[in-house]
Amino acid sequence: MGKLTANARKHIAPKNFAVPSKAPGPGSYPIENFSHAKNALARVHQFGTNAEISQVTEAVRKKFPSLINIKEKGKI
Repeated sequence: MGKLTANARKHIAPKNFAVPSKAPGPGSYPIENFSHAKNALARVHQFGTNAEISQVTEAVRKKFPSLINIKEKGKI
């Protein structure tokens, strides 16, 4: 996964963020592709509140259900 620049982040549609109300700002967690969704799960579990963890997990579950299954099985 390449570094997501501030300019590139501004061009991601709000629907491609786990927390669209904060998009494209801090705490919005971009999930436009598999690698960013995987990273969003990791970051929210490090720094997020329980509410954010639930919101990000649900958004990733809707967009990439296989990623949630892999994570639950301890593969990532």
